[in-house]
Amino acid sequence: MGEYKAPVEEYDFLLRHVIDAQHILDVTTDGEVDLDDVREVLGHAGTLASEVLAPLNAVGDRAGTTLTEGRVTTAPGFTEAYKAFAGGGWVGIGLPRHAGGEGMPAVVSNAATEIWCAANMAFALGPGMTIGAVHAIFNAADEKIKQVYLPPLVSGQWTGTMNLTEPQAGTDLAGIRTTARPRPDGSWAVKGQKIFITWGDHDLTENIAHLVLARTEGAPEGLGGLSLFVVPKYIPRPDGTPGERNAVHTVSLEHKLGIHASPTCVLDYEDATGWLVGTLHRGLEAMFVMMNHARVAVAAQALGVADRAFQQAEAYAAERVQGGVVERPASTPIAEHPDVRRLLLSMRSGISAMRALQVQVAGWLDLGRAGESAEEHRFAEFFVPVLKGWLTETSVQITSDALQVHGGSGFIEETGATQHLRDVRITPIYEGTTAIQANDLVRRKVARDGGATAEAAYTLVASCLPALRSHDHPVAERTAYRLERALAAGRQATAALLHQSRENPRDALAGGVPYLLQWGLLAGGWMHARILLAALEAPEHPSTARRILDADFYGAHHLSRVPQLTEVIAAGEIV
Repeated sequence: MGEYKAPVEEYDFLLRHVIDAQHILDVTTDGEVDLDDVREVLGHAGTLASEVLAPLNAVGDRAGTTLTEGRVTTAPGFTEAYKAFAGGGWVGIGLPRHAGGEGMPAVVSNAATEIWCAANMAFALGPGMTIGAVHAIFNAADEKIKQVYLPPLVSGQWTGTMNLTEPQAGTDLAGIRTTARPRPDGSWAVKGQKIFITWGDHDLTENIAHLVLARTEGAPEGLGGLSLFVVPKYIPRPDGTPGERNAVHTVSLEHKLGIHASPTCVLDYEDATGWLVGTLHRGLEAMFVMMNHARVAVAAQALGVADRAFQQAEAYAAERVQGGVVERPASTPIAEHPDVRRLLLSMRSGISAMRALQVQVAGWLDLGRAGESAEEHRFAEFFVPVLKGWLTETSVQITSDALQVHGGSGFIEETGATQHLRDVRITPIYEGTTAIQANDLVRRKVARDGGATAEAAYTLVASCLPALRSHDHPVAERTAYRLERALAAGRQATAALLHQSRENPRDALAGGVPYLLQWGLLAGGWMHARILLAALEAPEHPSTARRILDADFYGAHHLSRVPQLTEVIAAGEIV
């Protein structure tokens, strides 16, 4: 694999010139952090990623993890890498200060997540699950549980997991059969089996805190009867240190298409000792805090792997000489073949759009959580399923295109191009498939308010049209035309979907994924329009020509797909 370079410059540009990130920092950190600080933080994150994590990516893919006599062993180098990661305080970078974290806003922590996952997605999944567990415990648990679990989780001394899925209950959590019964000492006995548990067991830390959804005796049927429990691998002593082994056993490790270095476990709970987190029968509400965090994080995971794949493909194409290149000198590398250039521009412009949208949604989340504006909170809620669904689906295409650039060599494992495609393929599936995200968008975010939020978002996108038209530049003119055309098609699609939701909900859901992808493409065009406007204000900057080219390419090759998707959405379920 080629060397990985963290996109620090790209984030610096977006935060300074496209998103008003300094305002977000002022609101979320009381003015203690500025954009220069963020650039420095991401620079250090990039150094650790490129020097420590990235070299282990292929190592972990080949070695995987092993289970021997109930003990899980991670790939060579992972324990040392985790010590460096946790020792640097990186687990807590985006966690609330009240929980012991650094309190950085999501516009910073999500950027770091992209960097970690680009370098080594399988590794980064472990700290990522811990961060989600901290959010769930911090928001729902009582003070006693917080005192025991938050300090070692935030420091990275322990890790956390999310236990939802069972053999008979995947997306349908109402089918969960794991049970919990109370004990006289206030603890609970948890019994059942959980599958697909990311980093469910390993040798990196001294303890693991499992967050487990279970049903208590006499609880209502369905989702309303689920409660959340924290079940540690080792039961903490009164001083908080790990004590006796709990009755949690790793039955097997899943053999997966990708992310081989991430131990995905089947866990048996045999009357294991746990403690209630939050209110009885409101476990799903507490767990949704972790799930929503995970959905945004999965988008960053996909983006990171896509960028790593693109960087490798770009480097390969710049050196590989194969065949004569039309209207170019002899020995010109394949990067100048028209179709290879098309693939590279498609990948690069797509990554720029996805990264910018991630920053925008993170900014809305930050301001919404700070109570700055109900409008930001509404846009964040609307775009989270779009972010998760569009970024993951697009990243699969990008990593596939990266393999295509390598030609026959890309199909060979030694190049590393195949690993990116295998790793990223899980992202449109876990933490809610693309169809689940689309159902959320269609039912809860569009139909529920009669399309009011969708229309507010269209209006927001349209607000950049006057600025585009004010520039006497052909790309600005073309971008304005393409964006206006896409907006009209999007509004038409929303009207069709609202009609379908009233008359035949199956039609609305049949077009749900195309509708989600349409919103992603439109939002990507909006982000490129804003990037273009910022670039035109700095004509002498070294990156300006590239950004103008990317905006033009994206408009012609990606934004142009929006009207075609309107036809797909309007067709509904064809039977």
